[in-house]
Amino acid sequence: MPSGPRSDALIAEIQQEFPRFRLVAKGGRRLQRAIDVALKVVTLGAQRDYLTRYHTVLGDTVYLPTKWADETDEERFVILRHERVHLRQRRRYGLLIFAAIYLLPILPLGLAWGRARIEWEAYAETLRAVAEVKGIGAARDPALHAYLVEQFASGAYGWMWPFPSVIRRWISEALAQIEGGAA
Repeated sequence: MPSGPRSDALIAEIQQEFPRFRLVAKGGRRLQRAIDVALKVVTLGAQRDYLTRYHTVLGDTVYLPTKWADETDEERFVILRHERVHLRQRRRYGLLIFAAIYLLPILPLGLAWGRARIEWEAYAETLRAVAEVKGIGAARDPALHAYLVEQFASGAYGWMWPFPSVIRRWISEALAQIEGGAA
């Protein structure tokens, strides 16, 4: 599944780190379609884009939404950097503990601290990748920050952390680290 020079190089790196790594389209997978239905039910329809917009790590596999075909090489690179964080988290915690952290504490919807922390680690990597590919100005883009806040505080991830001011603080702290690392 060719992606472009930057993302292809990253895919090769990920395959070195995770020999069983693979990219699989979500649409034709029964489990992914079942997850899509379950998310629509649990979020009362707020998560309608699971199959079309959201990438998902299960084991060593990244399941790709339909929009993957329309992504640029740079966008794919940023996405894969984010997803590699989830692969490393799964390896660090083990599959069962990772799943429990992601799916349960404190509540599955509305205040899921475990999921928020797991996603925050990956979205901090998203900011680093954006800064690397497009420059720090792109990582500082208010539209990107609004998107990140929406991911945490909306039904996209089940309202996992409905405190926009905390999310904005996380963004500011991540940007300060990125800029400090570049100095």
